[in-house]
Amino acid sequence: MLGLFLFMVALGLDSMSANVPMQTTSQGSVTVAEPAPVPATDKAMVAEEQVASGKFTTALEVKPILNATRANWIAVREFDGQDLIYVTHLWSWRCGLVEMRIGLNGAAPEIWELPDCHMDQPVPNMMADEDGLPYRVFPLGSVNEVEVELTYDDLTKAAAKFDRQGTLIP
Repeated sequence: MLGLFLFMVALGLDSMSANVPMQTTSQGSVTVAEPAPVPATDKAMVAEEQVASGKFTTALEVKPILNATRANWIAVREFDGQDLIYVTHLWSWRCGLVEMRIGLNGAAPEIWELPDCHMDQPVPNMMADEDGLPYRVFPLGSVNEVEVELTYDDLTKAAAKFDRQGTLIP
């Protein structure tokens, strides 16, 4: 049974890295799709060597986790008369990412900067005080849909769309 599971995981990873368009599917409030071409940024991206370190600092290590936990990528919270969009889960696995883009209510996704990895620490993905807070603030009730586009450090991409009700923290 474990062999079958590992085969299925490997098959899924192969299909993601082959630049084969993924089928759009809805899973509750999460829609999974291959992202549309993204306009070039001013920072050149170069694929990093994929060596498992056991510290979850490469796409090789974090991609399976983020694919399995896609429904948890973001959360929306109503707090103090405002909408907060949390990206805590993505920050927790950011060392295998080179870019994160977020789009609200159908607008084109914009780059949300990721904090640097703390390679000098035992857990490089840790969130330190100097990293800031893993959320942004918007007017209450203004966040209806959130689109997330990720670029891994092997330059493969993943994307998902979330509706407000499916990600709202009670």
